[in-house]
Amino acid sequence: MKNTYIEQVDEKWQEGFAKLVDVVASNLPEGFEESMIYDMISYVVPLSTYPKGYHVTPNTPLPFISLAAQKRHIAVYHMGIYADQALLSWFQEEYAKRVPTKLNMGKSCIRFTNTKNIPYELIGELVSKMTPAQWIIKYEGELNK
Repeated sequence: MKNTYIEQVDEKWQEGFAKLVDVVASNLPEGFEESMIYDMISYVVPLSTYPKGYHVTPNTPLPFISLAAQKRHIAVYHMGIYADQALLSWFQEEYAKRVPTKLNMGKSCIRFTNTKNIPYELIGELVSKMTPAQWIIKYEGELNK
């Protein structure tokens, strides 16, 4: 499933996207599971770990990170930076220190319009900073607000 997705990515994004997928997969803490959700390569907390799943879509594993190669950019959807202000601030500060281009992001979406500017090492650090247990606690805290 992952390889099929990567093979279908536009040639201009393919190499950078494949490298990004490898960086994310190799830096995620143990316990996340690779999946295809919302037509993206995703890393989730499996239902075997968190049976409640994602409240928006019952019986769906809890999403954490999703990767997509879109028409105009590569997107990293990181739910942890949406829910954890300290993690978001850390990422924004480190990005500004390490990357010469302006950060292009929404609430949980980091967009890269040029594969030469993807900070793979920084993304690896970002994805390593939250375990499935920490994500569940943060997620449940956000639900109860």
